[in-house]
Amino acid sequence: MSADFQSNRFLGKTYWLVGASEGLGLALAQRLASAGANVVISARSAAKLEEAAASIPRARAVAMDVGNSASVTAAAATVGTIDGMVFLAGIYTPMTAQNWNPAEVEAMCDINFTGCARVVGAVLPAMVARDAGHVVITGSLSGFRGLPGAIGYAASKAGTMVLAECLYADLRGTGVKVQLGNPGFIRTRLTDKNTFKMPFLMEPAQAAEEMFTLMTSNKFSRSFPAAFAAFFRIGNFMPNWLYYRLFAPK
Repeated sequence: MSADFQSNRFLGKTYWLVGASEGLGLALAQRLASAGANVVISARSAAKLEEAAASIPRARAVAMDVGNSASVTAAAATVGTIDGMVFLAGIYTPMTAQNWNPAEVEAMCDINFTGCARVVGAVLPAMVARDAGHVVITGSLSGFRGLPGAIGYAASKAGTMVLAECLYADLRGTGVKVQLGNPGFIRTRLTDKNTFKMPFLMEPAQAAEEMFTLMTSNKFSRSFPAAFAAFFRIGNFMPNWLYYRLFAPK
């Protein structure tokens, strides 16, 4: 099946992208719009959303805080009926166990994982009722197994990945399509916090193309970039003594 035919599946469809005022979310919104989709973008900052929406054809901005249940419920009502939802919202603070910050760990868990569950809960029942819809969740290569300096972030991303797997297990064979994208490092204001060299660092547009490729496929998941993803997947099969020697050397 040609890429052009696959892209046409978005023509006239409405997709809600949560966490799309900048970075990967904004780049993916622009890519979906170029394929003919109508996009609704959400994030906390109304001003940044309006600026972002101005760069996307047929875009609508709906401000929302995924950390607040009332805000999610209100936004979902405003957005209305959609064909698909892509969850891309996330926050990140580099942190070791020795430097545990309770407020920042709680915020990462609440936005990255619980926020995802809130938004899925706001859109999924209607999709199940009409047996049609598309849910795309953004995980991370960091979610495959515990990493040093990733307290809060890696754990919350692992949660989103397992949530996607559970959704897929329940909904496969129905009219509701579930997919999971697991990116590596993307150049954003979040990764700007890192002081170490980030292998295979992607630009947002590159990562958006990877997500778009996933969305036009019939695969459940896609981890990228491929070479970097293979390194993490191999880590899943390593015994503890070898894994931690390689991934968390002392």
